[in-house]
Amino acid sequence: MEQMIVKVGLASCGLAAGAEDVYLKLREYLGENPGAFRLAETACNGMCFEEPVVELCGLDLGKVTLGRVNPENILPLVQEYKSGKLPSSNIILAERHPAVRNELMANQKRIVLQNCGIIDPLSIGDYEERGGYAALRKALKLSPQAIIDEIQNSGLRGRGGAGFSTGLKWALCAASKSDKKYVICNADEGDPGAFMDRSMLEGDPHKVLEGMIIGAYAMGSDEGYIYCRAEYPLAIKHLNAAIKAAQERNYLGNNILGTGFSFKLHIKEGAGAFVCGEETALIHSIEGKRGMPTIRPPFPAERGLWDKPTNINNVETWANIAWIIQNGAKAFRQMGTQRSPGTKVFALAGMIAGSGLIEIPMGMTLGDIIYKVGGGMKTDKPFKALQIGGPSGGCVPADLLDTIVDYDSITATGAIMGSGGMVVMDTGTCMVDVARYFLNFTQNESCGKCTFCRIGTRRMLEILTRITEGRGVPEDLDKLEDLAKNIIKGSLCGLGQSAPNPVLTTLKYFRDEYLAHINDKRCPAGVCTVLLRFEINPDKCIGCTACARACPVNCISGYVKKPHLIDQSQCIQCGQCYKVCKFDAITKG
Repeated sequence: MEQMIVKVGLASCGLAAGAEDVYLKLREYLGENPGAFRLAETACNGMCFEEPVVELCGLDLGKVTLGRVNPENILPLVQEYKSGKLPSSNIILAERHPAVRNELMANQKRIVLQNCGIIDPLSIGDYEERGGYAALRKALKLSPQAIIDEIQNSGLRGRGGAGFSTGLKWALCAASKSDKKYVICNADEGDPGAFMDRSMLEGDPHKVLEGMIIGAYAMGSDEGYIYCRAEYPLAIKHLNAAIKAAQERNYLGNNILGTGFSFKLHIKEGAGAFVCGEETALIHSIEGKRGMPTIRPPFPAERGLWDKPTNINNVETWANIAWIIQNGAKAFRQMGTQRSPGTKVFALAGMIAGSGLIEIPMGMTLGDIIYKVGGGMKTDKPFKALQIGGPSGGCVPADLLDTIVDYDSITATGAIMGSGGMVVMDTGTCMVDVARYFLNFTQNESCGKCTFCRIGTRRMLEILTRITEGRGVPEDLDKLEDLAKNIIKGSLCGLGQSAPNPVLTTLKYFRDEYLAHINDKRCPAGVCTVLLRFEINPDKCIGCTACARACPVNCISGYVKKPHLIDQSQCIQCGQCYKVCKFDAITKG
């Protein structure tokens, strides 16, 4: 009989949910029962909402994945599997049996994430067993031009957000004449609600390394950098371990695999500046300068890092390269759409049941992503909007859920694909407040170089704040649109050029909410607290005094077991009374 294997997901999401305690409990059991099973580590399989996650495999039952386990229930579940029985609870995925999340995983197509949650990210052997570095061996037998042609023929577009042809980008860098060239991986993931890069680097760092090595060979580079923000300590740990292991196997370093090609790789830890996701600002940061964008042209392919030709792709783009080389451009084009081939990784967050990481073929509709892959809404409130593309993106309303996922279709809505963040919102969300939130983020992250970005976003934020506080006037909407157009035209980099997107899309699709805030001094979603009025229904109030005790300004009065009253002249609309009332006696509106 094959040996039973127990894999514990120890990525950031798993650790935050208590996976380390589960792992230690299993290790303690093994100490008392040597050989009972083999304990292994892995990363996140994408189902962050089910963490801690443990996979059981190696026996006739096939792979069985358990979700939301804890140190108290894990051993009985493992023992059931070992005895030849399906665990009695906590099953979320099963290879040969029905399971609650099977359909969600079946509707995905995994290329970039094919090893995440399966291999030990610290084991180069695990990566090689699943075909790792075979593409590099194949590529080193091809000419650099043949590799570039294959990537260009695949139609792979940069997954960092702009959607520029990866093959063309490589060709431009390869054509630049220089004694030195660099390749860079942009892992400076700063969008609120986005965690694609982090999960990929934590779960399968060698896939990114292999793509970078192939790209370096194709473009004639002998040195590269991975620019990863320091807030990702586990990703950086796994990258360092992967680089060391690849050097020991001679996939990195001098005379790689005896071909005469040499390539060395460094990690640069970023300090968390969102603007450093822009390629010229990122380059300056690596050089030790302040991260600020510069005018293009010249583009990095001509003059980049230390004035040498440089190619920059993001984590997901690099993670596609080995698959394309190994399987061919034709196979890649069989997925997705004609103008946007392949798959796309998204981070699902917000009011969605299946928050986590998914990978779907381009061409799937937004509605199918939410309901067939993401498991539908988290609450009983209806879907309202989807924020896609991060703070640089836009809000797509419910009546556009038939929109397919490709670069052109998403752009047509007023949003952008971005690097892959999706925040799902229900009817309890105020769209004016959402626009204010994202604009506040980009305003804070502006490097300040461009006047329109530095001052224009500040003026827009002031207007939005006034509107959410009930001090807006009808003319504010024209001012917002006028400022937005000028900021887009007058900003140097993508941060300023896209900062107004959340405002413009909410004005386009949810203008009635702006008008309600301005004309009626009312927040339809009940979110903007300054516009709320809290009242106690005397027919429901039993006089438990919970609201009075929770009120920070003591504006609620009344006797025990008698209806209470809110002094509206003293109420600060904090909502604490509404939150603590267990009898639905307090209304807001």
